[in-house]
Amino acid sequence: MNSKELANDLKAENYQVTEQGIYFPKQGILAQGEYFDRINGGEWQTTHNLVVNEGLAHLLNVAMGTTAKPAGYYLALFSGATAPAANWTAANFASVAAEIVSMTEGYTSATRPQWTPQNTSTNSIDNFNSVAKVTIATSSQLTVTGAAMLTNSTKGGTTGTLISASKYTAARVFQDGDEYEIGYRLSFTAA
Repeated sequence: MNSKELANDLKAENYQVTEQGIYFPKQGILAQGEYFDRINGGEWQTTHNLVVNEGLAHLLNVAMGTTAKPAGYYLALFSGATAPAANWTAANFASVAAEIVSMTEGYTSATRPQWTPQNTSTNSIDNFNSVAKVTIATSSQLTVTGAAMLTNSTKGGTTGTLISASKYTAARVFQDGDEYEIGYRLSFTAA
């Protein structure tokens, strides 16, 4: 795989968005991710995501280009009804997705929780051994419709890079004090 060719195909929109992920036919590569989550230690749920254009370019530029790796990657929760689109960016994510930023009607952390992966020797990387955890705060109930990964830890922040986003098939409904665990896995496979 030539990273310059992949970056050029991304810029020229020479790819296909499929249910499984983003497919680059010229290189035969499928980029896909999935969020996994659970409430109060219950059963894990898994939802496929969209690795957005901005995220793909970032991953290529950091891994094979000259872009420095950011200080961290962070998970955000949102309550909007809009499905993620390939053209979503960190600059428009908070508004188009209705990011949950309140500490009293959201989650108690002042910042987005950090995604902390372990190095991999396979085609995927995740934080399953160290999932992000937040405590929900609400006066009645809180509805979360999806999750995203960004390079900025600021709730509602519009700088940095949006890596991916996922609208859950079924919204998660929380009560005050619920503990929510969130993970993310990113994979690249030869199709």
